[in-house]
Amino acid sequence: MAILNKIRQKTVVLILVIALALFAFILSSLFDNKDALFSKSPDVVASINGEDLSRTEFMALVEQQQRQMGPGATSSQVMNRVFDTKVREAVMSGQVEKLGMTVETDQMRDILKNALATSPEFLNEAGVFDESKLKVYIDNIKSTSKEAYQNWVNYEETLANNALQTNYFNMVKAGSTATLEEGKLEHVLESEKVDIKYVQVPFASIADSTVTVSKSEIKNYISKNEKEFQAEASRSFQYVFFKEVASAEDEQNIQKELTVALNDKEVYDESAADKKRLEVGFLNTKDDAVYVNANSDDLKFIDKYQYKSSLPTTVADTIFKLNAGQVYGPYKEAGYYKMTKVLDYKTISDSIESSHIIIPFTGALSANSGLVRTKEKAKKMADSIFSLVRNSKTKFAEVANQINTDGSKGRDGSIGWVRLTTYNPAQFDPEFANFLFFNNKGSIEVVLTKLGYHIVRIDDKKNADKAIKVATIARKIEPSEATNDKVFRDASNFELAIAKGNFAEIAKTSNYEVRPMTAKELDESIPGLGNQRQMVRWAFEDATDIADYKRFDNVPGGIVIAQLTAKQEAGLMSVEDASVTALPEIRKQKKAKLIMDRISASSLQDLATAEKQQVKTSTGVNMKNPTIAGAGKEPMVVGTAFGLAEGTSSGLVKGNSGVFMVQLTKKTPAVELPNYQSFANQVSTQKLNAVQTRLYDALKESSEIEDFRAKTVQ
Repeated sequence: MAILNKIRQKTVVLILVIALALFAFILSSLFDNKDALFSKSPDVVASINGEDLSRTEFMALVEQQQRQMGPGATSSQVMNRVFDTKVREAVMSGQVEKLGMTVETDQMRDILKNALATSPEFLNEAGVFDESKLKVYIDNIKSTSKEAYQNWVNYEETLANNALQTNYFNMVKAGSTATLEEGKLEHVLESEKVDIKYVQVPFASIADSTVTVSKSEIKNYISKNEKEFQAEASRSFQYVFFKEVASAEDEQNIQKELTVALNDKEVYDESAADKKRLEVGFLNTKDDAVYVNANSDDLKFIDKYQYKSSLPTTVADTIFKLNAGQVYGPYKEAGYYKMTKVLDYKTISDSIESSHIIIPFTGALSANSGLVRTKEKAKKMADSIFSLVRNSKTKFAEVANQINTDGSKGRDGSIGWVRLTTYNPAQFDPEFANFLFFNNKGSIEVVLTKLGYHIVRIDDKKNADKAIKVATIARKIEPSEATNDKVFRDASNFELAIAKGNFAEIAKTSNYEVRPMTAKELDESIPGLGNQRQMVRWAFEDATDIADYKRFDNVPGGIVIAQLTAKQEAGLMSVEDASVTALPEIRKQKKAKLIMDRISASSLQDLATAEKQQVKTSTGVNMKNPTIAGAGKEPMVVGTAFGLAEGTSSGLVKGNSGVFMVQLTKKTPAVELPNYQSFANQVSTQKLNAVQTRLYDALKESSEIEDFRAKTVQ
């Protein structure tokens, strides 16, 4: 009771304590989730100069871009393309708005006319762009498909933005001209020349191993050159790939399966009287196409003749020595074990010239929408024309030019030359291919294809050679279930072991290869693994600490166990990362000081003697391209030479490749010109090129761009 009274007396204090505890809990939650405290809403993909790009808009554009780029493009590639486009639009629109630039209706008409000038659906009978057809098209999609109309609006906006950006760049270019004084300077830099003598004491004359560079010196160098050592956020991790690959035993079993498939065998058959049925093997089958398609992994029967050069080089000679009906194999080729049976040989020309007259009918691929000719009428028409043209090239040409609608119209029906190495009969109608390759020059016949009825004539053949038709059954070389089980066990045992020990040491003990990897936040590709965005995401998660590890089971071809080894936040590079660039530069500075401190010579010959170097010459050196013969590009040395009087020598000069002493032997001034317009034009062109390549980069660099893609959409 006494305790309760004390609590009542301290009610205000108690309330304050509870409030503070709740506030601390909320703060703790926020700091645990730093994104919630300091970042934008999860629905914001990016902020560009204060304008937010929403996740909804971004993903809609990504979906549209994915359709355009096709299935070959990864999601990250598509997202990067959309992101770069939106950033450019935002950066440039800010500049355009400041100038009050717009695209008016008349200009938009011209833009659409230029963009759609070759689109068949908007051309009239004369092949000229027809604005009324475009208007009908827009009205139609507006009334029938909200999505299609929105895509059209987006298309117009893209065209308008591109036009505004072009206008902006053109305005800047218009002001990027050069004066005659700039032209004169360009002429002087190119034409004023000096001849020099010099002695070079190369930095390479001092071994790198004799020049020590401390960690503090690297830090100091980085701090003085911060701009050169800015880095994006990155994560380093190491991983072991437990690859699911066929064992030697697996491969032996695959070969045995193929060998068994070669011969006939008895199999159990419930419906047979004696419960047995003879199953015909690969060697004796009469229908090779059916057998191959039923018993081969992935690779199907190809009904074509091919030359020896088309067969795998390792087995071509052996297979070509077999008689029809004989089998070679099993042999290993392109990830498969295969057996190949020779079916037939023929002598075939590798090049065929032909012509045709085509009569399409309703339903044929070459038929236009207004055609009402039936297949039966097309056949009668083809037979009638065949009688007329079979013995007359002149009549053949006349009819072909009159009725053909494909590329042979106006060419007397000529299809041209076709090479067997590029013309696969299996890709065409068999009747058409068989007629071309298995008939003689001058043959003419009516042939039915998916395009219609053809009257085909073989005009010429050349380069006849022996060709072969084969049937090949294949088994893909892949791990067995037992092998995959072993891979799973090995990965699991390794995962258990690293929970108590060192990742690299345990991998070394088990003879596993440890692969290091450093990735940036939006990377997706891992060397040797392909697209593994999931691993990069894991490495950048706030909850992932150095030495944490994770197992990835859904990696194509195996299992990966990865461990995070380092974190590099955006900003200055670490000493270790910067050393690659900083160390050589610091060594160069130290070597320059060592060389200069030991030199007391005041003339070129004395310096050459003391340093065991040669006095070299270089003629016709200019300031535009400050390159010295025998030493390379040395702007500091060349600049020093231009500042000397003839016959005088410089002091010691630190160059790119060593320490120099230079003497000016001759100076040839630039010839005075009556007019420097051509050089001014040259400078103007350089400026215009710079505008085209550098202006956007400069605008982008000066913009405030916050990228949240890694947190919101990937």
